[in-house]
Amino acid sequence: MITRANRMTGLLVLAVLAAVGFAQHAPAAQPGKSPVKVFILAGQSNMEGHGVIKGRPGQKGTLETLSQDPASAPRYKHLLGKDGKWIVRDDVWLSYYDYKGKLAIGSSAAKNSIGPELGFGWGVGDYLDEQVLLIKIAPGGVSLAGPYRPPSSGDAGDRKRGPGVGDLYADMMSRVKKQLADIKGSFPEYDGKGYEIVGFGWHQGWNDGCSAKDVAEYEKNMVNFIKDVRKDLGVPKLPFVIGGSGFGGWGQTVDRRLGVMAAQKAAAEHAKFKGNVLYVETRGFFRDGDVSPRPIRYHWCCNAESYYLVGTGMGKAMVELLGGPKAPANPTGPAK
Repeated sequence: MITRANRMTGLLVLAVLAAVGFAQHAPAAQPGKSPVKVFILAGQSNMEGHGVIKGRPGQKGTLETLSQDPASAPRYKHLLGKDGKWIVRDDVWLSYYDYKGKLAIGSSAAKNSIGPELGFGWGVGDYLDEQVLLIKIAPGGVSLAGPYRPPSSGDAGDRKRGPGVGDLYADMMSRVKKQLADIKGSFPEYDGKGYEIVGFGWHQGWNDGCSAKDVAEYEKNMVNFIKDVRKDLGVPKLPFVIGGSGFGGWGQTVDRRLGVMAAQKAAAEHAKFKGNVLYVETRGFFRDGDVSPRPIRYHWCCNAESYYLVGTGMGKAMVELLGGPKAPANPTGPAK
């Protein structure tokens, strides 16, 4: 016979089991504090990233080789756990097209590659107590004069705005706003306590450097891009970091390539941007083909160190704009 005492005992057992089950299946807590600090990283294939992670045994310029070579290993040891595996940052999330997850080596750039997001994410992640979200947009083969053309720059000569002229700028804004409207759907750990857009990182320039006309208007387009991004995101003085298009390093002699770098630096130094825009000199990060996985210059020779240094330099500059320590100066000339 089921007595009242039996029934109460049974209900108590069920309640305990339910509580245990709930605890086992409860979603993980958001690793960092609220609100989520949001950074947008944009550009073309060099923002996507082609720094090789794993290559042939002993191949120069891969992240694996750099982390194992006694001469360079100390600079990369923080990326490895005690088990020898690459560390995954719980406190830094990455939204990169179809990838929505933690900042991890091997899932945040091109196949078997890293991009600037790695050094950048570690830099801002170490500085901030809050959860970080990086939204990365980096299609290959695009220019600031064309697909990324900001609205304030108007039509491109006789080419009206639309497919190929300004359409990527519009797509970027759409993707950013769509992601921010559904953080919980992409990152279940999100506690729902809000976010703040706190920075923008730009690394681009190869395609504009293929055209003298595009180089001539790069400074104007860069200034308009910064102004339009701030207006469209509703953050009037959004901290903005420009990672220079330093391909070829200090030995670069092509006037178009040098012109893009000069325009990027000049744009960052406009009086209206003082204190909220910084240019990061990257030519000192170039590693030529003889010490890199591939002897090509448009993807930094696929050298992982180059990509890591570009991202780290941009991250340090961003931390400075956020009120942290002043970023150390990057090399501003050939090594003596």
